[in-house]
Amino acid sequence: MRIIIAGAGEVGTHLAKMLSNENHEIVIIDPEIERLKPIESSLDVLTYHGSATSIKILQDVLQKKPDLFIAVTHSEDTNITSAILAKRFGAVKTIARIDNLDYLDQYNLEFFKALGIDSLIYPELIAAREVLGLLQETGTTEYMEFSGGQLSMFVQRLDEKAPILNKSLEEISISNKTDKYRAVAIKRNDKTIIPRGKEQLKLGDLVFVISTHEGIDEMMKTSGKESFEAKNIMILGGSRIGKHVALYMQKNCAVKLIDSDPERCEALAEILDNTLIINGDCRNIDLLEQEGISKMDAFVAVTGNSEINILSCLLAKNMGVKKTIAEVENMEYINLAENSGIDTIINKKISAASRIFRHTTNLNVTQVKYMAGTDAEILEFNVPENAKITRGTLRSLDFPKDAIVGGGTRDGVPFIATGDTIIKAGDKVVVFTLPTAYDRLTKFFT
Repeated sequence: MRIIIAGAGEVGTHLAKMLSNENHEIVIIDPEIERLKPIESSLDVLTYHGSATSIKILQDVLQKKPDLFIAVTHSEDTNITSAILAKRFGAVKTIARIDNLDYLDQYNLEFFKALGIDSLIYPELIAAREVLGLLQETGTTEYMEFSGGQLSMFVQRLDEKAPILNKSLEEISISNKTDKYRAVAIKRNDKTIIPRGKEQLKLGDLVFVISTHEGIDEMMKTSGKESFEAKNIMILGGSRIGKHVALYMQKNCAVKLIDSDPERCEALAEILDNTLIINGDCRNIDLLEQEGISKMDAFVAVTGNSEINILSCLLAKNMGVKKTIAEVENMEYINLAENSGIDTIINKKISAASRIFRHTTNLNVTQVKYMAGTDAEILEFNVPENAKITRGTLRSLDFPKDAIVGGGTRDGVPFIATGDTIIKAGDKVVVFTLPTAYDRLTKFFT
C-alpha cells in the first residue's frame, strides 16, 4: 500500500512506526524539519518538508496514486483542506483528524464525504470511549468488545490474590474447565509472550484473555479479580476527554471534576449540569483529600501532564481507590506507569492510530486494537471462502508461532478456540499477533 501521512507529530510518527512494520510505502509531510529528521534516521520512509496544503507538494507526492492519505497535523483546518485536495489529486481514500464533535453528526459526515473526506478521526473521543468502557468493566485493566459484544478481551494484572499464580495454562484448563475463555498473551518484564500450554503464570503478569459473555464471571474468579459498580468518580482535568467522560457518567453517578483553569471550569459548568466542578490545583494533595478522594470508586486523571496523571493516580491508589485510570501521552512513561500499580493507562495517539490502522489492513479485517505498552495487535477477521485458515484444525495448520486465535463467532454464536477447532468460511475470528507474525498471518485470511 502507498500511504501519505500529513503531520509528523505524535500521532503521525506513531502511525508511521506501526505501518513501517507492514511493508507499506510511506511518505510523511511536515513543515518542521526538526520533526522529520528523527523519522528519516529511524524509519524506512520518505519525507517532504513543507505544508500539507501546498498544491505543489501534494501534486508531487500524489503523482503515483496513493491508496490512503492521512491528515493528522495539529491543525484541524490543515487536515480538512489537505484531505480534500488529496482526494482531488487522486488519493483513493482520505482520513482527517478533527477537534470538533459536531463534525461527527451523520449529516455532517455525509457533507465531508461529498467533499472528498472518507473518514474523520477524533482522538479525544476515542480515548474517552475507552475510559467509559473501563468504568463499566471495572475488573479489567483494558477492555474491548468483538462481534457486537459476543466476545470480549480483558487484560488483567495478576497480584498475590490470584489463585492461578505459578500454574501452567494446561493445569488451569484442567482444574477450571476453561472452555469459555482463553489466555492469548502475557506481558512479562516488558516482553510480550504468546503462551502455550506449559507456560506458567507469574506474579505481576499482565494477561490478555478472550472470553464469551458466559465466561466472564468464571474468568474473574480464576484471576482473583472482581467487578464493582463505580458510583463515585473523580476526574482530574477538564480536557476534552475529561468533559466527555463526565458528560456520560453524570447521568447515573456522582462525578467531581477538578481543573486549575477558572475559565475552563466556568465553561464546563455550563455543559455539565450534574457534575460538581472544582477550580483548584491538580497537584494539591490537601485539595484532593478535602474533596474526598479516599471515598471514590474510580479516579480518572486526564490533565495535559503525564507526570501529574501518574502521580495523582498513585496517590488515589494509596488512598484506597479501587480503579485508577491515567492518560499518559509520553511513550517512554507507559511501561513505568503500568508497572507502578496504576490500573489502566490510556494514550490517545495509540487509540487514534489503532483506529486509522484498520484502514491499512486486509479487507477482511473488521477491527484492530494496538495494545499500549506492547508491540502487539489484536485483530478481528471475516473468514472468506477457501481461506487457508479453513483447511484443517488449528493444531494441524502451520499457523505462525507469534500469533494465536482466541475465539470467534459462527452464525452469531461465540466460541473459544482450541487446537482442535476448525475455522469455517463466514466465521468472525479474533487473533492476537506480534509484528513478526503479521505478514504470514494475513495469508491465512485471504
